Amino acid sequence: MCRRMSIKRSLKVRLIPVCEPLLLGPELDYAIEALRSGWISSSGRYLSEFEERFSRFSGATYGIATTSGTTALHLALRSLGIGEGDEVILPDFTMIAVLFAVLYVGARPVFVDAEPDTWNLDPAKVEERITPRTKALIAVHTYGHPCEMELLLDICRRHKILLVEDAAEAHGALYRGRPCGGFGVVGCFSFYGNKIITTGEGGMVVTSDPEIAERCRYYRNLCFSLGGIRDFWHDEIGFNFRMTNVQAALGLGQLERIEEFIARRRSHAAFYTREFGLIDGIQCPVEREGTRNVYWMFGILIDPKKLGMGRDEFSRALEERGIETRPFFRPMHRQKVVEDRVGPQAESYPVSDDLSERGLYLPSGSGLSEEDLKYITDTIKAVLASGEAKRNVIASKATQEKGDSHQR
Repeated sequence: MCRRMSIKRSLKVRLIPVCEPLLLGPELDYAIEALRSGWISSSGRYLSEFEERFSRFSGATYGIATTSGTTALHLALRSLGIGEGDEVILPDFTMIAVLFAVLYVGARPVFVDAEPDTWNLDPAKVEERITPRTKALIAVHTYGHPCEMELLLDICRRHKILLVEDAAEAHGALYRGRPCGGFGVVGCFSFYGNKIITTGEGGMVVTSDPEIAERCRYYRNLCFSLGGIRDFWHDEIGFNFRMTNVQAALGLGQLERIEEFIARRRSHAAFYTREFGLIDGIQCPVEREGTRNVYWMFGILIDPKKLGMGRDEFSRALEERGIETRPFFRPMHRQKVVEDRVGPQAESYPVSDDLSERGLYLPSGSGLSEEDLKYITDTIKAVLASGEAKRNVIASKATQEKGDSHQR
C-alpha cells in the first residue's frame, strides 16, 4: 500500500498518494469470517473459491494462488521446466521482478525494446532475438495496456516457444474481447496493495493445462505429495509460495467489485486525457483499437523542451503541492545485476531509455474523487503556466542581451 507522504507542508495542501487500495466492499466481513473459522493458513474455502473465480475471470481453467506476483512468475517458469541453458525473451522496459524470475531459474534473459505508444515490448523486434536456445517469451501488459497477442502467439507457434503472460498490471484488460492472462500457456498476476484488486501481498498463476497446474501446486508447497499424504519424502526442490485463506478472503471481496474498479480507472484516464491531451509536451497513454486498457497507472511522457522543465523537476513541483508521482521503470539492460550476472549488453534500446528518462505516472487509484482529479489537473496546469512564464522571461532576456551586444 502506498502511504501518504510525510513531507512537511501546510495543512491546507491536499495530500494525494499515487495509488491507494479501495477497501469498501465485503472484504472485511470475509476476512473476519476466515479468522473465526480457524482456517487462517494455506487451506480454506476462500482460497479455493478465489482461485476458481479469478482464473475463470482471466479466461483460464485453473488458478494457483501465491505469495506475490514475483513468486507467481518464478513458479510458472519452474513448472514449465525452464532452467540452465535456456533463454527467455522479455521486455527491456518492465518491472525488475520479471528479470528476477528468469534469473531465479538460471535462464538467460534476452531483452526487446518497447513500442513508443503502448510501451509494451515491440513484436516487430522479437524474432531477431530468437535463437536455438529460446525457450519462452514473457509478454508484459505494461501499465494495463494489452500486448499485441495475435502477433506474439503467431511468433511463438512458428518458433515453438512458450508464451508466458505477465498480467500483474492488467487485471481485466481485454484483447479482441478476451481477457489478458488467458492467452499464454500460463498467465501471472500480482495482488500487491496498489494493484487493481489486492490481497495486501499475493499473486496467482492461471492456466488451462491440468498438468502445468499440478506442477505449480507441487512446487508451490515444498514438493509435498499432491495425494494428500504427508509422508515427508521430497523428490525435488520446492518453494513455500502459499497464499493464506485470510488473504484470499480479501481478494474474493475485491474480485466482486473488479468491474467497478476498472470503470473508475478508465473514467479517471478519460478525465486526464481530456485535460492533458491537447497540451503540447505531454504524451498520454493510448488505447489501441480492439483492446481495453485498464490503466493500472496513468503514465505520461514529459517533453522538457516544450514544457520548460524536465520530468524530475515537474515531479518535485507536484510533490511540493501534495501530489505524489512515480518515475517510469528503469531499463533492464542498464541494471547492474544484468551486467554482473549476464554481462554487458551490446544492443541498444532507445525507446526503453527514452521512456525511463521522460515518464512518470500520476495518482491512479480507484478511489480518487472528482475533487482529487480536478485538484491534480488544475495544479499541473498552474505548474506548467509558471514554467511557461519563466521561459518567456528567459527568452525575452536573451533577446534583449542579443540586441545590446549588437548595439555595442
